[in-house]
Amino acid sequence: MNTLAHAGPGPWVLFFPLVWAAVVIGIVTVARRAGWRRGRGFGPGGAFRPGNGPDENSPLTLLGHRFAAGEIDEDEYWRRLSVLEEQFGRDRDSKGRRT
Repeated sequence: MNTLAHAGPGPWVLFFPLVWAAVVIGIVTVARRAGWRRGRGFGPGGAFRPGNGPDENSPLTLLGHRFAAGEIDEDEYWRRLSVLEEQFGRDRDSKGRRT
């Protein structure tokens, strides 16, 4: 008579840790897709709080509104944007992209 106690658990011993690993990976994936990230959550201090967006009266926002309304052309927009970025300290990387 060959029972489980004598033969050992066999390959089934790997099944349960794999199930638990899949559960943990699933929970982390769902949490990340829902917006939970380090410093960017839905709670206090997170990125999705009301009033955490750009200021409507900031010079960069006003410049964007003027360009969208057609008050200034594209060359004027880029010239003024570069001046404002220098003044407000937005940095660019070695390829000229904003960081």
